Formats: sequence, C-alpha cells, structure tokens
Amino acid sequence: MTQKRILITGAAGFLGSHLCDRFIKEGFKVVAMDNLLTGNIKNIEHLFPLANFEYYHHDVTKFVHVPGDLDYILHFASPASPIDYLKMPIQTLKVGALGTHNLLGLARSKNARILVASTSEVYGDPMVHPQTEDYWGNVNPVGPRGVYDEAKRFMESITMAYHTYHNVDTRIIRIFNTYGPRMRLDDGRVLPAFIGQALRGEDLTAFGDGSQTRSFCYVDDLVEGIYRLLMSDYAYPVNIGNPDEITIGDFAEEIIRLTGTSSKIIYKPLPQDDPKQRKPDITKAKEILGWGPTINRSEGLKRTLEYFMTVIPKSV
Repeated sequence: MTQKRILITGAAGFLGSHLCDRFIKEGFKVVAMDNLLTGNIKNIEHLFPLANFEYYHHDVTKFVHVPGDLDYILHFASPASPIDYLKMPIQTLKVGALGTHNLLGLARSKNARILVASTSEVYGDPMVHPQTEDYWGNVNPVGPRGVYDEAKRFMESITMAYHTYHNVDTRIIRIFNTYGPRMRLDDGRVLPAFIGQALRGEDLTAFGDGSQTRSFCYVDDLVEGIYRLLMSDYAYPVNIGNPDEITIGDFAEEIIRLTGTSSKIIYKPLPQDDPKQRKPDITKAKEILGWGPTINRSEGLKRTLEYFMTVIPKSV
C-alpha cells in the first residue's frame, strides 16, 4: 500500500505543529509549510531528521507549488489570536482569501482532499446559544475583528464553491477555543494570558465584567476531531470544541488556584465586538464522527501549566 502524503499549512504554529506530530505518528509523509509570520520553527524542529517530513518556508498567499503527489491538504495558515490579526489585518484577510484560493487550486490539480480551518468566530457575538452549524452568525464586517471573522467566512464560501462547482473533495472545521502546549504566552488569548500573568506573579487582566463565557478544548481532543473529519465523508461545516462552558471570572479564579499565586483579578473594558458567549453545539461531531472531548479542563490545564512552567521556569 502506497504511503499517503499530506500538506499542512501553518505547520509551525500551535495547532499545525500538533497536526504534524499526529500525521507522522499515523504513518503519513508530511509536507509542512509556514512563512513563520506567527509560527515558531522550534515547534517542528524535532521532526526535521525524519525521512517522512519535509518543510517549505513559504507564504501561501503567493502561488503554491508542491512537487509530487498529494493525498490530503490541511489549511491552517492564519494569524489566529486578536493581538496578531489586529496587528496584521491585511495579511489575515489575504491568507483567508488568496491563501485558501491557492490551496483549493492545488487540491484540484492534485486531486487531493482538503480540510480548511474555520473558527467559531464566524458566529461573531452570537445571538444563539449554544452555537450550531446552521446558525449564520452576528458579525460586524467593518469592526476591528471583521478582518479575521470575515476572512474565515469567505474561506468557507470559496471552499464550498470549489466543492460544488469543481467537485473538489473538501472538509470544513469550525474550531472553538483550544489550548495546550506550544501556545504562545504573548498571543493575547485569555488562557495563555492568564497563565503567563499568574506565573510571573502579576495580577490577571480580565476584559469585561467577567460574566462572558468561553469553552476550552484541549489540543489532543481537537486534533482527534480534525483527523476524524478529514477521514469522513461529510463536506459541510462541523463544530469541534468542548461544550464545558465557564465564565471568564470563574476561569481567572481557577487559574489563580491552579498556580497557587496571590494574584488579583483586574477588570478592564471589553474590546469592541468581543463575543459575550461561546459554547459549541457538538451534536453533529458526535453523530457523524463519533467524536467528543475526553480530556477535562482540570487535566488539560495541568498539562498546559507544566509546559508553561518550562517556558517561564523561574517565575514560580
């Protein structure tokens, strides 16, 4: 049986690097691609000696060429945190639009199945709770977050157009808040921000009054969901996330207890268009993929804290 070959874009990022590990483990030949705009080569350097791994330093908004056969493509290239996409709005829009267009064209020419990484942000500040895949969202296209939200909404639209018009074999995942080792402490997302502040002995900065909610999924569970969706026959969007919802205020208290710090919580105004509630309805993932999260928040946070303590070793 011929060994399958997969292209993973955004491969040096948090999620991309874990996907490289998973597909190497599954026996695939992995072609990693990243321009290192927000990724870190250290996340994948342990794979460089392997015969089944190759790396291209490339910006997918430019024409993408990969020699040889390709069976699968995972498109995970994009700034994904508020700090990154607010600092790089044009690049964020381009990778969602031009990058997705280029990779869909590559999938078509190689007769490869492509899975694109969308996000719960396509729901915007939702007026439906929890969020199901048939909810169209509440997004401000000209607000500061619109560059990310609309890039992902366009990504879904062009992916479905290639599926229906060109018969490209496509998959769409909507990723809810995910965490785990290899997250950047400085990426502005609530979990690494809280842990980083706690480990440095600083007060925790919470935006809003603490009543807004998030649902956190451990990275290993997410990767399993991505793998199952890629291998499925379902072409429409699927939510992958952990529906265990918690308020930001309670989560900050949880991090303080976990780290044993004496930090206090400082509340600041909520940024424009920041979602008040975020919780996935994962009925489709359960029914179609037989998938559900298996790692609870206490275990996932323990593993994540152990990683961050190696990044900030002298702060505890």
